[in-house]
Amino acid sequence: MVLIAFVSGCTTTQSPKRQIDDGAISTTVKAKLTADRFSNIVNIEVNVTNGIVALAGEVPNAQVKAEAEREARSVDGVRGVNNNLQVKNPPTP
Repeated sequence: MVLIAFVSGCTTTQSPKRQIDDGAISTTVKAKLTADRFSNIVNIEVNVTNGIVALAGEVPNAQVKAEAEREARSVDGVRGVNNNLQVKNPPTP
C-alpha cells in the first residue's frame, strides 16, 4: 500500500489537455500584457502551471503591478495568480 501511495504521489507530468491549456493561458496573458496600455512594461516573465499564473519582472509602479495581475486573472482558465512583480524605482538625479 505504501508503494501505491508513493508511486501515485510521484507524477510530475501534466496531462496533454492541461499542457495545452497552460500554453494557451500563457499566450493570452502575454498578449494582454503587451497591449498598448502596458507599453511601459518591458521585461515580464509569465509562467503557467496547472492554471496558476506566475508573473515576475519589474514594473514602474504599484498601479501597473496591480493592473497586470488583474489582466492575468481575467483570462479564461486562470485559477490563480502569483504576482512576483517588483516595482522598480526610477533613479534619482
